Amino acid sequence: MITYVAVGLAVLLALSLPVGAALFILGMGMDAFFSPLPLIRGLGQMVYSSSDSFLLIAIPLFVLLGEILVRAGIAERTYATLEAWLSWLPGGLVHANIGTSTMFSATSGSSVATAATVATVAMPQAKSQGYDQRLFAGAIAAGGALGILLPPSINLIVYGFLTQTSVPQLFLAGIVPGLLMALGFMIITAILCAIWPRLGGTRRSFTWDQRLRGLPHLIPVLMVFAIIIASIYRGWATPTEAAAIGVAMAMAIAAYYGALTIKNLRDALLGTIRTTSMVMFVIVGAYFLNYTLGATGLGRTLTNFLDGLGLGPYGTLLVIILMYIVLGFFIETLALMIATIPIVVPIIADMGFDKVWFGILLIVLIEMALITPPVGLNLYVVQGARTEGRLGEVMVGALPYVFVMVLVIALLVLFPSLALLFSPAG
Repeated sequence: MITYVAVGLAVLLALSLPVGAALFILGMGMDAFFSPLPLIRGLGQMVYSSSDSFLLIAIPLFVLLGEILVRAGIAERTYATLEAWLSWLPGGLVHANIGTSTMFSATSGSSVATAATVATVAMPQAKSQGYDQRLFAGAIAAGGALGILLPPSINLIVYGFLTQTSVPQLFLAGIVPGLLMALGFMIITAILCAIWPRLGGTRRSFTWDQRLRGLPHLIPVLMVFAIIIASIYRGWATPTEAAAIGVAMAMAIAAYYGALTIKNLRDALLGTIRTTSMVMFVIVGAYFLNYTLGATGLGRTLTNFLDGLGLGPYGTLLVIILMYIVLGFFIETLALMIATIPIVVPIIADMGFDKVWFGILLIVLIEMALITPPVGLNLYVVQGARTEGRLGEVMVGALPYVFVMVLVIALLVLFPSLALLFSPAG
């Protein structure tokens, strides 16, 4: 049955069906062929119960926050400032790509949105300054993946919703691994460009006056991030309320820069509606699929299979990690999360692993899926921002950063405290 589900979902996605529709179709197929009861009759209740949560209101609010800041020109100002501060490193602008992705991730909540924004700002400069197109594009794709690890993360909200795990704890748990991964990206970039200087393009120099004059442009992003995290951590606001505060701050920042126009607000709202509709369609479709899978006994089958391996907790964890890596090659990331979490997380919890820690480990695995072919969404987003070249170049350029993600996964398994540093138990 597991094989049928994996192959069926891969085939439906290969036919370019929307992810939510593919999940609904697969759920109906499981109902028709494997269930003795007509589970389709519970679809109405399933749709309502899967979307009736106050926590989910945070998703459109965080999306709107990122949309407003993009249209306020924050990404361009952040990029220019980080270029002045980081261009002396081996790799020059590639570090600005990673740094801007890291900072913008702290406001957008979406990897695809982060990659698209930074790619639009950065890609025009790659060829003019002699950078290796593969590494330059790969760094943007990898940096964009940080959007779902650093808070506020839409994927962490979804994980918390599905597993009844504290979203504030998940947000805090993502900070150290996220910053560690960004640092790893910069280190691997510096090493590669030190060994092969031709990858790094033309070095540019900036005066200290130019660098210092750019620092005020970093304040909006840092201020929004600090207030959101502080309000959640101190208990002043729930994640949903903090998202609303972030939107109000984003509108004030846009007004300060003269970007709070009717057109920008309309575009931001339309972008929010598109993204939120997609996310909610996937959530509802995956809930129905998980309902049918549970009724047909797939959860018990998978649990018995893992128990039958006799590998112990860490051996079983390794099997689950390998499973996510393989499935990440073929299945869209949000669908992969929602379709597997209700089955896998109870197994993880029964083995004594912390659900907050596993949530961060899972997000890193999902990030890897974003930059590995053939379904890595960030690869296609970055390729879409390029004016020439092949998709394969972006894939090759992302490979060093996949290596960094593997190292972060290993560190999280060996040192769980990296993700639990700020949790009450950590």
